[in-house]
Amino acid sequence: MDFAGTTPYEDYVRADVLTHLQRPLSDDPGEMVFLVTTQVMELWFTVIVHEWTTAATALRRDDLPTALAALERSRRELAALNASWEPLAHLTPARFNAYRSALGEGSGFQSAMYRRMEFLLGDKSASMLVPHRGTPRVHAELEKALHEPSLWDEALAFLSRERVRAGREPLPTEVLERDRTRPYEAHPAVEAAWTEVYTAEAEERATGPGPLLRLGEELTEVAEMVWRWRNDHLSATRRAMGAKQGTGGSAGVAWLEKRARRTVFPELWTARSHV
Repeated sequence: MDFAGTTPYEDYVRADVLTHLQRPLSDDPGEMVFLVTTQVMELWFTVIVHEWTTAATALRRDDLPTALAALERSRRELAALNASWEPLAHLTPARFNAYRSALGEGSGFQSAMYRRMEFLLGDKSASMLVPHRGTPRVHAELEKALHEPSLWDEALAFLSRERVRAGREPLPTEVLERDRTRPYEAHPAVEAAWTEVYTAEAEERATGPGPLLRLGEELTEVAEMVWRWRNDHLSATRRAMGAKQGTGGSAGVAWLEKRARRTVFPELWTARSHV
C-alpha cells in the first residue's frame, strides 16, 4: 500500500516525533536507556493524571461506574509505570556516573506532570510551583491543580453524600471545606466513616459489595501502587548513588525516604485496624 505520504499509523501515533526526541548529552551508551525510560515515565504520568482527573470529575457528578473504570485503568497503568524502573534498577554508581553529569541541574524532582499526580493524591504544596515560574503555561496548569479538589477530596465528598443518602451524618465541614492548597491531613471522622464501610462488608456479601466499598478498594489499590512506585524509586536511587546529594540540588535518597513514608489516602489504611 502506498499512502503517498505519512502512514495513518504515523499520523495517529506520531512515532517519528517520539523516536526522534532523544538527544543524549554524553558519549556513554547507557545514557540512551536512561533518557528513554525517563521519557516513558513522563508519558505514563500524563495518562495517569488524565485517569485520576476523569475519576475526580465523575465522582463530583456521582457517576461511580465511570470513576471506578478510570481508577482501574490507572491501576494497570501504574503497574506499567512501576515496571519502567527495571532498566534502571540495577545501575551501579560507576555506570550512573558515566553520564550523570549530562543531567546537569535536571532532576525528576522538577517533573511538572509528576507534581500534578501528587496534587491529585492530595499532597499539595505551593512551593512546588516555584521551579516552574519560567514556564508560564506549565506554571498556570500547576497553579490551577493546586487550587482544585484532589481525587481524595472528591472521594470524601462522594462518601459524605452517600452517608446523607443513607440517613447518616455527613463528614465534618473542616473536611469538606478545607483549604485545597494545603496537604491533606488525616481526620478521625473520615477514619470512622471508612471503618463503617468496611465493617458493613460482611452484611453486603449476599448482594455484593456496595458502592463505597468498591470505591474504597479501588483507591486502596491505587495507593498501594503509588507506594510501590516510591519505594522502587528509592531503591533504584540508593543503588545507583547511595546517600549522595541528588541532581538539581535535591536531597536524593533522604528526600525519597521521606516521600516513601507518607501514606496515600491514610484513613483507608488506618480504618482496617478497627474492623
